[in-house]
Amino acid sequence: MPAIHQVATITAKGQITLPKPIRQALGVDCGGKVAFDLRGSQVVVSRVEDEPHEDPAIERFLALLEKDIQSGRHITTLPDDLARAMLTAIKQPIDLSAEIEGDVAL
Repeated sequence: MPAIHQVATITAKGQITLPKPIRQALGVDCGGKVAFDLRGSQVVVSRVEDEPHEDPAIERFLALLEKDIQSGRHITTLPDDLARAMLTAIKQPIDLSAEIEGDVAL
């Protein structure tokens, strides 16, 4: 990776904006995560790879749901009026492969 030297100004709240060449070199964008490591008098910034979210309660729920789906228990169709209301609420076709815009909280 070529050497890049950029200067950022610290705000009153102690925040900085990573300069665009640094973001590009790290391959991070809005919502991406970076780590700061203090090594002597230098700060090293590195990209943080997304780790799978692990929540014991969700894991148990998903395991229960998987068993129900496999056995066919507790699985029913949506009531007609709910399905119609959901279809009416959709004003445009949904592209499941489209990029998600904006912040997403999970």
